[in-house]
Amino acid sequence: MYNIIADLHTHTSACTHAYSTIDEMVQSAYNKGLFALAITDHYGTMQGCPSKDYFEDILSYPMYINNVRVLKGVEANIITPDGHTDCEDDLLSKLEWVVASIHSLYINGRSKNNDYTELWLNIAHNPYVNIIGHSGSPEFPYNYDLVIREFAKCGKLVEINAGSFYSRKSYLSNCITIAKTCKKYNARIVVNSDAHCDTDVNRLDSALIMLKDIDFPQELIVNSSIENLKEYFDEYNIKY
Repeated sequence: MYNIIADLHTHTSACTHAYSTIDEMVQSAYNKGLFALAITDHYGTMQGCPSKDYFEDILSYPMYINNVRVLKGVEANIITPDGHTDCEDDLLSKLEWVVASIHSLYINGRSKNNDYTELWLNIAHNPYVNIIGHSGSPEFPYNYDLVIREFAKCGKLVEINAGSFYSRKSYLSNCITIAKTCKKYNARIVVNSDAHCDTDVNRLDSALIMLKDIDFPQELIVNSSIENLKEYFDEYNIKY
């Protein structure tokens, strides 16, 4: 089984649909032996999300708490079929970590022929985005071969979202296809919990079993070792 050393997509009680504070999430990461934790609360279109001030203020948090590298970020919601998010570039440029994802309630309009390939191709070229979040929704299909090849070219990390294995069962067959396509094109991935409470930090077992079943290469899992993660940090000038 893979050894995951960072959970890079989590939410705190700053969002009204999550239940633990930053300090509680970090303590859980420390207790579970993680090297890093990304705090990626929602902004903009999601109900109950914090204000812009929150994301600017969180930057004053220490880089390390209890020896855990705390990445200050956001989950940016993609709100148009051509790939615009609900986060202003001036905010994205200040943050250390950005997950881009689709939440169906907030897409403004439908894509041509119900195909979201163009959306993800545009996100692939967004310089602020680190992670492609839970993209396996059957509601928003895209050309996996074309897009994942572009993700690999542009250095985006494709997320295998363990939360989908528990709460988005309709995503699962697509998640497997996405993982296999990442393996095909040497696209790097991250395995994240999408935790909304401290007990779910690093809850990844089902996703890791799936990756083991398809013999996914460990060297393509950025958060499977401190060396892999630091190499990515170096590429994108992220401090550690």
